[in-house]
Amino acid sequence: MKFSFSGEQEEFRSNLRRFLTDRAPTKEVRRLMETDVGWEGAGWRALNAELGLTAVRIPEAYGGHGFGFGEHCIVLEEMGRSLLCAPYFATTVLAAGAILNAGTEGQKQALLPGIASGDTIATLASTEASGSWEAAATTLTATPSGASYRLNGHKSFVLDGHTADLIVVLARAPGTTGEAGLSFFTVAGHAAGLSRRALKVMDPTRKLARLEFQDVEASLLGEADAAAAPFNRTMTEAAVCLANEMVGGAERLREDALAYAMMRMQFGRPIASFQSMKHKQADMLLEVELAKSAAYYAAAALDDGDADVAATASLAKACASDTYMQTAIHAIQIHGGIGFTWDNDTHLWFKRAKSSEVLFGDASHHRELMMRNWAA
Repeated sequence: MKFSFSGEQEEFRSNLRRFLTDRAPTKEVRRLMETDVGWEGAGWRALNAELGLTAVRIPEAYGGHGFGFGEHCIVLEEMGRSLLCAPYFATTVLAAGAILNAGTEGQKQALLPGIASGDTIATLASTEASGSWEAAATTLTATPSGASYRLNGHKSFVLDGHTADLIVVLARAPGTTGEAGLSFFTVAGHAAGLSRRALKVMDPTRKLARLEFQDVEASLLGEADAAAAPFNRTMTEAAVCLANEMVGGAERLREDALAYAMMRMQFGRPIASFQSMKHKQADMLLEVELAKSAAYYAAAALDDGDADVAATASLAKACASDTYMQTAIHAIQIHGGIGFTWDNDTHLWFKRAKSSEVLFGDASHHRELMMRNWAA
């Protein structure tokens, strides 16, 4: 396992950061987060036409670039740093991950090229009103109907679910419980009987939706009654990817807070020169670097096929959750009164930190998962 990035990876990061700095300044983030959709087609097409980012992790056989999680998480870290408003996580991490983990060869050939090119916006719908990210909490049912299935129930907190062209849905056979009887299905975003409603969220840079399924026609993805293992694998990957996105945001907050402290004058001196501020900045640097190490290690563990990757993923997510939130709190405090105002950009990352903290389970949930996985 490597513990540093290659020269090519660092160059990729540098080019991507320049691109996002130009295309996703906070002024653009503020504009897009106020829209109902939450992103813009022109920006999405530019993202993929110029850099091909949706194709990074998809194998070459399905129209992708065939890179690993190391490169994919560089993309997510830089997007977290810039708060890019785009359906990237839902499409390339959740939906593509579910298809890669559960789909047949024919289904991968049919579904993944559109995702790789950026033509298909996709997402994964698994969580319901309970808010549990566990597969066993699924209640939406799938009933066979000829060559297809009919879905009935609801899904909530679906990333970009109100705009997705393709929805991968986790559902269960009637009468089953726990992780038994679970299957993945694909549903077109415009399918008859499907109603979609954007939710009011604290973090407007990441849109969530509630989906209602009333006798919606769906196609089976992969094998019937065998979705539990692929779903758990997909959520492990998602936890690692989110941890990397979170450390990108935490690093941006730390850098901005330091720049402000060096600029802000008090008693004729920059406040960064005060001993208490030096201690706070040192603590922030230590915490962010530790979280980055955990996130990078987890991404490498996925690429290396580490047997303990599920526990490692939970460790990275728990560490990133605590660090991002605490860094956001410190950044608000360092900015003083202006840090609480709408005109200051700090609140944008603060809200993303809070929403990311609970997405896919909070730190306490992942520490419990980590102990469970290591005990197994």
